[in-house]
Amino acid sequence: MQLTLFLIFAVLAVAGAINLLIQRHPIYSALSLVAVMFALAVEYLILGAEFIAFIQVIVYAGAIMVLFVFVIMVLNAGEVAPAPKSRVAAWIGLPVLALFAILVIGQVYGAFGATQLGLGEYLVQTGPVGNSLFHDFLLPFEVTSVLFLVGVLGAVVLAARQDKAPKPAIAQAEAEEPKAMAAGQR
Repeated sequence: MQLTLFLIFAVLAVAGAINLLIQRHPIYSALSLVAVMFALAVEYLILGAEFIAFIQVIVYAGAIMVLFVFVIMVLNAGEVAPAPKSRVAAWIGLPVLALFAILVIGQVYGAFGATQLGLGEYLVQTGPVGNSLFHDFLLPFEVTSVLFLVGVLGAVVLAARQDKAPKPAIAQAEAEEPKAMAAGQR
């Protein structure tokens, strides 16, 4: 059962990573990265590393993704223009990708096919980590959370300000130039 769950979430993590690369809109890529982080957290849980799984969710899927969304909002990245695709690359790339996948699966199965997947042999004590985080380091922990909140609010304000900003005079002149030429030709 553990091996089956491990393989299911491994496939989900790889599918999310591929979707991350395929997506053209940056927000969808960020959401795919969140899915990869959650799949990896489940992998850690299956392997018996509960503390690392929760840190994976809190730090990477939470805090780091807030920073990614902050950058996306500040840059105001919209839809990317599609690039022309090469048919030769598609015809050659897909068989090469399939051959590579077969070779990797064969090598992994040959090396680890008979190995039983088991739980870790040591018991992780997360109590001391939690005590030091919420007693000894409570102030830096809270300051960090406030900084993340300020960063998100700053991204929202900057993104809203860019939408309402007036066009520069040069851009307005260039936009009005075709209209003036069309009126002069009539």
